[in-house]
Amino acid sequence: MYYVYILKSRLDGKFYTGCTNNLQKRLKEHNSRRVKWTSDSGPYDLIFYEAFTNKYDAYLREKWLKTGWGRNHINKMLSNTLKKV
Repeated sequence: MYYVYILKSRLDGKFYTGCTNNLQKRLKEHNSRRVKWTSDSGPYDLIFYEAFTNKYDAYLREKWLKTGWGRNHINKMLSNTLKKV
């Protein structure tokens, strides 16, 4: 399985969207500051993920979620979650 995930920083509230085939391991890497792009904004909370059986489909979804349309979709879809976290 391949996972597209969204993390929210507890420090500054910013989002990070990524893709992996091992979600638990990747979250641990983010929170232990072993990922260059997120090393200065952790710790992170996992607020959303989707599972795919095809790697290419997962990466296409990740790419779309990083667009303006994708960010708007996330904000609408997770509006109640984003108020709580």
